[in-house]
Amino acid sequence: MEYTVQMVADYLQGEVEGDGSRVLKGFGKIEEAKEGELTFLSNPAYTRYIYTTGATAVLVNRDFVPEHPVNAALIRVDNPYEALARLLHLVEGEKSVPAGIHSLAFVEEGATLGKDVYIGPYAVVEKRTVLGDGVRIYPHVFIGEGVRIGEGTVIYPGVKIYHDCVIGKNCIIHAGSVIGADGFGFAPTGEEYEKIPQIGIVEMEDNVEVGANVTIDRATIGRTLIKKGVKIDNLIMIGHNVEVGERTVMAAQTGIAGSTKIGKDCMFGGQVGISGHLRVADGVKIAAKTGVPGNIKQENEILEGIPAMPIRTFQRSVVYFRKFPELVKRIDELEKKIAELEK
Repeated sequence: MEYTVQMVADYLQGEVEGDGSRVLKGFGKIEEAKEGELTFLSNPAYTRYIYTTGATAVLVNRDFVPEHPVNAALIRVDNPYEALARLLHLVEGEKSVPAGIHSLAFVEEGATLGKDVYIGPYAVVEKRTVLGDGVRIYPHVFIGEGVRIGEGTVIYPGVKIYHDCVIGKNCIIHAGSVIGADGFGFAPTGEEYEKIPQIGIVEMEDNVEVGANVTIDRATIGRTLIKKGVKIDNLIMIGHNVEVGERTVMAAQTGIAGSTKIGKDCMFGGQVGISGHLRVADGVKIAAKTGVPGNIKQENEILEGIPAMPIRTFQRSVVYFRKFPELVKRIDELEKKIAELEK
């Protein structure tokens, strides 16, 4: 990357305040950025750093009014965070893209490969698999028999995709994730548990991104379905026959038990736990560490706590919980006074 401040502003349809001829060669966090780097300010909590940052330029809102002199050039845009994302996509697109089938890759006869496919060393692609145009399979990936992967999808090192699963177009699956392992299905038979064969699949629609070390189990019967635009963070567990609606996002260490149906446009914080066979309405937001034992029927509800409750109710409850030892002491004292009065 090497652009002038003015070139960046023109690309973003922004306005420069300061020296537009200065050169940008990279990105940095506002509190750590150095000369030659571009940073951004979107969260007011970081405003103090704009006066001390070493960055050459800062993306800011059009209506930002500095309270002190700023050494960096300002690039005024409608949304700094969105503008940064556009720039990062631009820079990412400049990187060279690997191509071709490495001599150490193993592709079985009967696999169908589209145009411009990349398969890295020690990757395995089994028979009946179909890879769309521009698919990239990085080293040590295993693609099982009969898997279908749509065009433009990127599978990073160490991913395992079990047989017959379906991955859509322009998806990203990060290192170490396992798609299509058996669901957790066992039937008690007295002193033992008999394994129930998991004969379904995982289907992932277009534009889904899966973080590192995620596990998405195949269905017992039918499919575990991840709908288009879903974004899944690292270290997330999605059980068999779960359905995740369009554009839902989940932060790390969330777990969803089998057969639960999640609506579209939901947002889950880290370490959310959702029991099995539940329904979660569209647009629901669940704060970190919340446990959900029952259906959530109201759309766009915001929940927190164990068990999950409306966030304001939880916050009021926490106030009382913090005072719990004091309240117990007061109750004990009142009980003693009542006992004395009764005597």
